[in-house]
Amino acid sequence: MASAAEQLAANLSFSTFSKATDLKKRLWFTLFALIVYRLGTYIPVPGIDPAQLAAAFERQSQGVLGVVNMFAGGAVERLAIFALGIMPYISASIIMQLMTSVVPSLEALKKDGEQGRKVINQYTRYGTVLLGTAQAYGIAIGLSNAPGMVLNPGWFFILTTVITLVGGTMFLMWLGEQITARGIGNGISLIIFAGIVAAFPGAIAQLLDAGSTGSISTLVMLAILVSIVALIAFIVFIERAQRRLLIQYPKRQVGNKMFQGDSSHLPLKLNTAGVIPPIFASSLLLLPATLTGFSGTEGQSEWVIAISTFLGRGAPGYLLFYGGLIAFFAFFYTAITFNPKETADNLKSHGGFIPGIRPGERTADYIDYVLTRITVLGALYLVFICLIPEMFLSNLGISAFLGGTSLLIMVSVTMDTVQQVQSHLFAQQYEGLIAKSKLRGGDKPTTRGGTKKARGSKRKK
Repeated sequence: MASAAEQLAANLSFSTFSKATDLKKRLWFTLFALIVYRLGTYIPVPGIDPAQLAAAFERQSQGVLGVVNMFAGGAVERLAIFALGIMPYISASIIMQLMTSVVPSLEALKKDGEQGRKVINQYTRYGTVLLGTAQAYGIAIGLSNAPGMVLNPGWFFILTTVITLVGGTMFLMWLGEQITARGIGNGISLIIFAGIVAAFPGAIAQLLDAGSTGSISTLVMLAILVSIVALIAFIVFIERAQRRLLIQYPKRQVGNKMFQGDSSHLPLKLNTAGVIPPIFASSLLLLPATLTGFSGTEGQSEWVIAISTFLGRGAPGYLLFYGGLIAFFAFFYTAITFNPKETADNLKSHGGFIPGIRPGERTADYIDYVLTRITVLGALYLVFICLIPEMFLSNLGISAFLGGTSLLIMVSVTMDTVQQVQSHLFAQQYEGLIAKSKLRGGDKPTTRGGTKKARGSKRKK
């Protein structure tokens, strides 16, 4: 027998979507906000020579600068006002989440509910301004040191570049928060998703062009295309994978009736952290790269050049640190978003228990044990998806937009957005069912004497 959710999903249609006015407003708002973001990636920072910029980016596009450009939606290539992207905000969020686990005052704010969350968000915004200013200043200095890059180098160019880039980042942060509150899905993830999706067709065309000109063999090109399709299917399969813990509810007596005990399950996703670990890891790795990316080798000290080479795209140091950060954030973010003790207390308060496990602390330990084991598999999955394609594509000189990280972000954000759209449609269906049940109840109109309630009041009179 189909469940209530399955029956509800079977009844979804275009007529249901047309009646969901709130959902349509949210979708239109999200689309409008993403269009604004994409337009901003084409507004250049003033005072830059476009020819010199294109030549500099061409020399370093296959390095870590190409990864920065991927997360900025192509804005780095054009040095647009959104060239910093949303990465300073993500870096500030990482720092604040780490500090809430270490600093007692911040931990108390975290437990203070909505008011505490607002204070932490305000601190995160301050941190975004500081990090964005540091990164923008580094980029401005690097551009000024590059010969012929800036039309009128000097302090005025540095000041205007810093203000422009930091302002662009703050606008993206505000836009992401507006999408989350008034649109569909997570605003920050959707902004990154929009940039990758917009550049993905161009990356495919570049790959096909490389195959036609003989830069790479036809066999390698076909293998890359087949691998992309296989990776997408594998990501969808893993993202839907769950470990379900059986939850049993005891028999209960209501009045003179005895109700049979019910059973349910507690779903634990194999990849509980989702797409956040690769984004966090990339943000931390790209932090030093944005400071030295455009400056080339002129005017740089030897240790800066050594670090840039060691952390370059496809280099052993980059792959090692990237994989380690992904695994760390997979566990860290899972621990933040899922609390086994709180889940066990909720089950105990509702009379639920896991068969063979004592309610309370033993249940919390068991859930934590299972969650740790599946998080190991989830972390290995994320490392595999993000690193293995990167190793091959970086050696072949293929765009980072075809890498595993970009595919993971596109597929995961798409699945999450579709799930939220379905949730809104389910809510619309439930509201319709409730309205119909009320209409069939005491307020149902009759052919004579008005409604049933009205006729009852007349009889009493």
